[in-house]
Amino acid sequence: MITLKDIKEAKIRLESISQKTPLTYDKALSDMNHANVYLKKENLQITGSFKVRGAYNKISLLSDEEKRQGVIACSAGNHAQGVAFAAKYFGIKATIVMPESTPLTKISGVKAFGAKVVLKGQNVDESYTYAKELEKQEGLNFVHPFLDDEVIAGQGTVALEILQDCKDVDIIICPLGGGGLISGLSLCAKALKPDVKVIGVVASGANAMLKSFKNKKAQNSKSVKTIADGIAIRDVSPKMLEYVLKYVDDIIEVDDQEIAKAVLCLLEKDKLLVEGAGAVGVAALMDKKIETKNKKLAIVLSGGNIDVTMLSVIIEKGLIKSDRKFNLVVTLVDKPGALMHLTQIFKSCDANIVQIAYDRNSVNLDFGDAYVPIALETKGLEHKNEIKALLTKNSVPFKEV
Repeated sequence: MITLKDIKEAKIRLESISQKTPLTYDKALSDMNHANVYLKKENLQITGSFKVRGAYNKISLLSDEEKRQGVIACSAGNHAQGVAFAAKYFGIKATIVMPESTPLTKISGVKAFGAKVVLKGQNVDESYTYAKELEKQEGLNFVHPFLDDEVIAGQGTVALEILQDCKDVDIIICPLGGGGLISGLSLCAKALKPDVKVIGVVASGANAMLKSFKNKKAQNSKSVKTIADGIAIRDVSPKMLEYVLKYVDDIIEVDDQEIAKAVLCLLEKDKLLVEGAGAVGVAALMDKKIETKNKKLAIVLSGGNIDVTMLSVIIEKGLIKSDRKFNLVVTLVDKPGALMHLTQIFKSCDANIVQIAYDRNSVNLDFGDAYVPIALETKGLEHKNEIKALLTKNSVPFKEV
């Protein structure tokens, strides 16, 4: 295992290239949770995520011969950009293997630093297998996204900065995928402030580390599926689990709708663009999954490299989760005036129709009926319930979708 000394030495190496990202008070989240909530904005880090810390620390420690050989890595995007940036800084060649589903934004970000991108595999674990093959074939030096002591030490510098800015922090909430960030962070935090509580947050669609934590034994998932692609790790490393079991106090999970709601909240209220993986800590707080009353919390926003097409999906899910959009299917009697009567109901409660269709030909319909799929803008749960009550009062059959 690494030591606090390793992390402090990594901090010195990183001073020439990384930013000391802001740790700022968030009034809205604080008021919502009766706590003092601070956001560690690694989404504002150079390359858009914390990953450059570990990647740079690792590559800076390679021998001259290893640098001449070049480096290879596998990543869904953020580690890839960190490795590509560090490789460019030292003037060495870099090959990055990325899952085939990687967003274009992250691929373009890697190529912008001059690295070669190879798309292979359905997830990071399959990309890893192929990258290891290329490592042997081409004589490259592998830079693992989390299973590497120098990488872990680099990530741990996040905790050094948090405790420098907020010495009396009670809880640090950290995204959890492979475990590199939380391992370095929790080791550092516990060494400097033993009573601090460290909580990891996983996506429910990639929760192998949570299962492993509960069973105290590495357990892999058969597959992963989440909008938080940065923490979509299928397999758990026994080495990383050892760190987690020793230094992490608890792990909780959030689903994609909760993550989307958090991304939308950060975008609207804090004017911060944060990717799904970076928003899981805020999601856990917004959905009251952590006891926070009268506590001082630091939440790590681990990255902000989000694909524009994914952002539109997340905003849509976030609007639905926060009851500001209401999707439903109404069944009407197919006769003149029926649709007008329906729109009058929506008008009476000030609900704006943003999308509507009319289907009278579905084989699932009874004779003489029509389906009307509708999307409404709503003003919250109370407004949504008012619409549902009015539809029921007017004997209009509907189903929420």
